[in-house]
Amino acid sequence: MFKRLALATTAIAMLALAPMAAARADTPAQGGDIVVTYKDDITTLDPAIGYDWVNWSMIKSLFSRLMDYDPGTAKVVPSLAESFEVSPDGLTYTFKLRKGVKFSNGRALVAGDVKYSIERAVNPKTQGPGAGFFGAIKGFDELTAGKAEVLSGIETPDDGTVVFHLSRPDATFLHVLAINFASVVPKEAVEAAGGDFGKKPVGSGAFILKDWTIGQQLVFERNPDYYLKDVPHIDKVTVEVGQEPLVALLRLQKGEVDIAGDGIPPAKFLEVKNSPDGAQIIVDGEQLHTGYITLNTKVKPFDNLKVRQAVNMAINKERITRILNGRATPANQVLPPLMPGYDKAFTGYAYDVEKAKALLAEAGFADGFETVLYSTNTDPQPRIAQAIQQDLAAIGIKAEVRALAQANVIAAGGTEGEAPMIWSGGMAWIADFPDPSNFYGPILGCAGAVQGGWNWSWYCNKDLDARAIAADSMSDPAKAAERQAAWGKVFTDIMADAPWVPVINERRVVAKSPRMGGPDNIYIDPTRVINYDAIYVKQ
Repeated sequence: MFKRLALATTAIAMLALAPMAAARADTPAQGGDIVVTYKDDITTLDPAIGYDWVNWSMIKSLFSRLMDYDPGTAKVVPSLAESFEVSPDGLTYTFKLRKGVKFSNGRALVAGDVKYSIERAVNPKTQGPGAGFFGAIKGFDELTAGKAEVLSGIETPDDGTVVFHLSRPDATFLHVLAINFASVVPKEAVEAAGGDFGKKPVGSGAFILKDWTIGQQLVFERNPDYYLKDVPHIDKVTVEVGQEPLVALLRLQKGEVDIAGDGIPPAKFLEVKNSPDGAQIIVDGEQLHTGYITLNTKVKPFDNLKVRQAVNMAINKERITRILNGRATPANQVLPPLMPGYDKAFTGYAYDVEKAKALLAEAGFADGFETVLYSTNTDPQPRIAQAIQQDLAAIGIKAEVRALAQANVIAAGGTEGEAPMIWSGGMAWIADFPDPSNFYGPILGCAGAVQGGWNWSWYCNKDLDARAIAADSMSDPAKAAERQAAWGKVFTDIMADAPWVPVINERRVVAKSPRMGGPDNIYIDPTRVINYDAIYVKQ
């Protein structure tokens, strides 16, 4: 028996995402080598740890999961699972594994590997940011509290069967089993790597990492033993790092680069768009994205609500959209407009410099204060950070901008937890799956406010956590509207606490060479960012 859970929400999101990019019809070809560029090096390829928009796509292609998505869509489908059943009460999921799946070290993948991998992702010793996704599995609280080493809710009655027992229904559970944190890894390879598995990954995905020269390049080759026929299409992907976006774009126009991963610098966008090859080079589409400023609620003076509200009123979001040549719209809430639960009637904090100054005075900071604003160092993010800096100066806040490599910003926000403010541009939240819960747990929920997490506001509201769990427990499709309304109220109530400044909802722009084929939505994939498994070279 198969009972579909949570697909009402997914269907709505898919309808919204469907027009995001027009398909370009040509027949996928097999073979070919491509070059992809990024400015910053990759920090890790460990699926239990990696969680930025650059390594996300690579990890997706190195590893496999029980569930996955049809390319370019948010339709969740079986992957490592050959089939699955869900009990009528939504508390038991039984998966039958495909036969003959092998890791790249040659060993057969078995049910025990699935159990080990998810327990590793949840174990606090891993310091991964995705543990909270698995909160509905029985034994989660005991494992995260250090009282157990395993999840009692995962059983493996034989090598081909995995059974999950949940403590509550979870409308997102099939999506959870499709995200990178649910990727299956071999225990012996993790242990042999001695804490360096992120540099020596072993998976069962479409590609294998063949070389990683730190600071220079990563080379991925087609996995000849991958279990899906004719996937991937590309034989080799070379990712060159340390490439400035402008240089990468010029090289792409010369035919030396196939995908400029950091996109088109805003200053060059109109020139490229109006060029003879512009229509073939530019992939431009909407995404489930919110760019925001985090306000560290554990660091003075951002522990003061009025200070956080003042900062919300101080930011001129229209000016930031102009820096991006109109490739974004101002945001007034956490959820992006395409996400179910988005409240069209919610107005948020208006841009009001005088009111912001008054709030600072009420908070005891009439003369302002000094702070630090972190940003990534890839254009246009430093320029946006400087615009934010100027807006803050207008209300008396002197913010030092620290524009650093992405890995250093992530460390300042989630590892050390020292950053008072972070402009998230370049790392801004793009949905892992099209459900409002994904904009809560990892980035605003209590489970994400931990070392290694992505809740860089270190905001934890136990009441909202309970309401979030209640919303996700509405797994009956007949309650989809009620669930969306519940989530919408969670997010508007979050704005009352102002741990963030939602700034923009940005369109994603990718630059690809004319020889690259396939529909646009595999270059702006809603669940992979770039779908390396599906892209191909025209023959």
